[in-house]
Amino acid sequence: MHYERQKLMAVTEYIPPKPAVNPRCLTPPPRPSQEETGLIRLLRREIAAVFRDNRMIAVCQNVALSAEDKLLMRHRLRKHNILMKVFPNQVLKPFLEDSKYRKLLPLFVGHNLLLVSEEPKVKEMVRILKGVPFLPLLGGCIDDTILSRQGFINYSKLPSLALVQGELVGGLTLLMAQTHSLLQHQPLHLTALLDQYVRQQDEGHSVVPASGQPDPPDPVLDS
Repeated sequence: MHYERQKLMAVTEYIPPKPAVNPRCLTPPPRPSQEETGLIRLLRREIAAVFRDNRMIAVCQNVALSAEDKLLMRHRLRKHNILMKVFPNQVLKPFLEDSKYRKLLPLFVGHNLLLVSEEPKVKEMVRILKGVPFLPLLGGCIDDTILSRQGFINYSKLPSLALVQGELVGGLTLLMAQTHSLLQHQPLHLTALLDQYVRQQDEGHSVVPASGQPDPPDPVLDS
């Protein structure tokens, strides 16, 4: 009888259903908000200043550079007023999410560094990065315009602003000279014609007969 009771209890034992979703796939409970430290506030202010005060912001993959290589890189960039900035992603990404630079978020994977300058020094930056193949350029923005890596390369091939301004001034000067010449041509031609007409009239009045009297007018024929 005791054996039969055990069999009955085993058959009627409650088996709970398996969950439809693996517990590992469920959203983790929200973490308690950590109190913002003074260092985080300082980094946020510095990040905001970097994006506000610089027209060129380039994002590079921060590979394992030696201290000597990184110092040399900083020196070469600083000669062209390009600064190297490194910020932790846990502080940089929240800033980008709430700003107009949110489209740069896909570039920040792993360790990154920023190359920034107040004026677009794209040609100098691309030339320096070509000599450092293990520091890849991912993209960035110039004057709030998002650019890819190829976009930076194409931008670096554009002529300098001084050259474009010189060509523009030369073209405008040539057009002004041509316009001035066209405007002066007609008045000068008209003046020459008038002078010639006046001389012809003076020559006609100065011709008189040997008798000293002008020729009588032609007689009018009776109809």
